[in-house]
Amino acid sequence: MPNTLESPHARPRAADAETPLAPRVLVDHLRVDPWHTAITVAVDVLAAVVSIVGALLWYSGSLTETGWLPWLFLPLVIGILAGKSMYRRGLRRNFLDEVGPAETAVAFAALTLMAAMFLADTDYRPSAVVLRVWLLSAVTVAVARLVRVVVQRIVRAKYGSAAPTIVLGNDPIAHQLVSRMRQFPEYGLAPIGYIGDPPVASLDPEDTEPAGLAHLGTPNHFETVARRTRAEELIVAFAPSEDRELLAAIRIAHRLGIRVWVVPRLYDAIGANSRIEHIGGLPLMVLPHVNPKGWQFALKGIIDRVLTAIGLLLLSPLFLLLMLLVRLSSPGPIFFKQERIGRDGLPFDCLKFRSMRPPRASDAEFERNAGDAPGGVEGVDRRTRIGKIMRQTSMDELPQLLNVIRGDMSLVGPRPERPEYVDLFEMQIRRYGERHRVKAGVTGWAQVHGLRGQTSIADRAEWDNYYIENWSVWLDVKILFLTVLAVLKRAED
Repeated sequence: MPNTLESPHARPRAADAETPLAPRVLVDHLRVDPWHTAITVAVDVLAAVVSIVGALLWYSGSLTETGWLPWLFLPLVIGILAGKSMYRRGLRRNFLDEVGPAETAVAFAALTLMAAMFLADTDYRPSAVVLRVWLLSAVTVAVARLVRVVVQRIVRAKYGSAAPTIVLGNDPIAHQLVSRMRQFPEYGLAPIGYIGDPPVASLDPEDTEPAGLAHLGTPNHFETVARRTRAEELIVAFAPSEDRELLAAIRIAHRLGIRVWVVPRLYDAIGANSRIEHIGGLPLMVLPHVNPKGWQFALKGIIDRVLTAIGLLLLSPLFLLLMLLVRLSSPGPIFFKQERIGRDGLPFDCLKFRSMRPPRASDAEFERNAGDAPGGVEGVDRRTRIGKIMRQTSMDELPQLLNVIRGDMSLVGPRPERPEYVDLFEMQIRRYGERHRVKAGVTGWAQVHGLRGQTSIADRAEWDNYYIENWSVWLDVKILFLTVLAVLKRAED
């Protein structure tokens, strides 16, 4: 069994063989909170300075004619961004999550600057200067945030700049956490081992450690383990240890400067909008409720149909062209209908452009891999020329806009599945049936995270239920934007 305690510098990374030492050391230092915050602030300061200089030159061609007052925008916008916790190091930074608060900070800073200029009774028009500062900063601050997100993801993926992470617990939830950390290096967490009960002896020699992690000891050994491995993060899963042992490990982690993450017991019911209140010194977590049968989802249905009608009108030339090409490609109907399961388990006919020729007697039967969702090219590749192009660009899914108009589907939601697979997955996959609380979607939270085609159905169920528990209009807008980016990538070879 591998032992990460042999070296105090043990930090296993996938890119160790290719990554130069100097960049590795550099990005490891930049990961530390003070450096991370300083660089983020510096990028925002540069963006604000560029916008102020550009606005002054745009207004009068001089940096001195308006005096020092426009420069008040710089501390204002940085202070508001700090107040919105925009300099707090998080796990996964997404540009669409950051651009909203950033633009709000820019707007408030500009309005505050306008008020200050009016009170100062300047000799020039404050509105003309502030408008230019606002317009330019709305662009420069957004670009700065985008560059920061892209660079952070690159250094985490290419240089392995991930924080050494200890997992406390060896239960299935711990295994799932380790899988997600490895699947998404952009989270910036590199699991180095787990603390908890030793692995149970197994007849399978490979089944000795959960998720391939080394067993580092029990919670009583945490301080020694943390010092020797130089861990920076601790994730507390569902460890069977006593509460006093877990609390002791958490306090030691805080004393050593290690960030602590705790998976709450009722994690399935906890959404992004949950908040903590207190009765005396006792914390209470308030769990917001999303009602799929409430007025919000009724409004969502109306918005879906209006947007879809507009989209069909705009896409009608492409729609008609694809209909013609499908008709000319091979014998058969233009649309392919397949029974799928939608909201409340009710079946409906899901529409697609037909992308395949009719089957032949010589075609081999398709066998699906256990745990994978059906989809993609199943068995012999029968795609026509136009069918291959449509499936690579997801244009074969366009007729599902008609399903949205008919009320069978929504623009955003869990992707629908065939009845025979639904019955099977409900028996095999945890919480799979809960996906059917809402209408099926043309696109979904799972799909924009790469879970398309023959991918893990358990992973899809996890992402889909997250979407339902945390639904909002903004989340739908975000998914639609991410769908555009996903469509630009090849869906199938």
